[in-house]
Amino acid sequence: MSDGRTGGAAHHRHRASRPAHAHVVDRDLRRWLTDSTPVAAAGRAVLLQIADPVVAAGVRRHSDFARRPQQRLAHTLMFVSAVLVGSEADAALAAAFVDRAHRPVAGADDVERQRWVAATLFDSARLAHDLFGDPIDAARAEDVLAAYAPIATSLRVPPDRWFDSVADFDRSWSDTLATLRVTDDARGVVRDLLHPRAAPAWVRAAMPVVRVVTVGMLPAPLRAAYGFPWGAHEERRFRRTVAGLRRVRAVVPRWVLRLPAPLLIRAMRRTAARHRAARPASATD
Repeated sequence: MSDGRTGGAAHHRHRASRPAHAHVVDRDLRRWLTDSTPVAAAGRAVLLQIADPVVAAGVRRHSDFARRPQQRLAHTLMFVSAVLVGSEADAALAAAFVDRAHRPVAGADDVERQRWVAATLFDSARLAHDLFGDPIDAARAEDVLAAYAPIATSLRVPPDRWFDSVADFDRSWSDTLATLRVTDDARGVVRDLLHPRAAPAWVRAAMPVVRVVTVGMLPAPLRAAYGFPWGAHEERRFRRTVAGLRRVRAVVPRWVLRLPAPLLIRAMRRTAARHRAARPASATD
């Protein structure tokens, strides 16, 4: 690894079940992980995840994208931030929230599917940085992949089932893409996600840009499977949107880009505190 940590794939596998803060000792890597640029690829990650029919069925039956898309996104970002850069207690708290949410969902403990969910988060973060102005080189990509291992293990993926290298990841990624199948459940989630009827006005105002970015970032075969129209006009619009977002990101101070992660972790702690405070009262009902 480029940051001088004692390493090799076996060492990363050994550490994969530990909280992220225990192995992200490289300050530059930690700054990269706290950068909020991957938020731009959040929709893309969801569409990749639900292209697995079992994941799509679980999300459609047990999620509420239609009513509260911004809250669902916030919860996902809380989980990712806590596991990647939070304390050990934060990572454990985030994992407990996910465990509780997954309890009634069929297939939620399937290792391959949970590994796929974690894989979409890594790949989407990597692509977002490549598109919007902060790409990572090959050596750093290996570090980021290792840093994402605790996301998988927080989803109950055994440590030795995470990827040994980016080359291993890319091979598995290509193989999995070939097996995906868009179902009616997935299309229903997409309608709720990209055309939220009950979302606040500011969310609805942002959706045209979100739709362009989300659809444009999808692999072409999956974009076609969802039935999104795509031609020269859509490609030009996507490229213009990406260029505009790159220009905006270039002038935003880096500390602002890193601000959402600690704020999300604090919000998660407050949510947990409210749940703890309410538990005794509910127990006496």
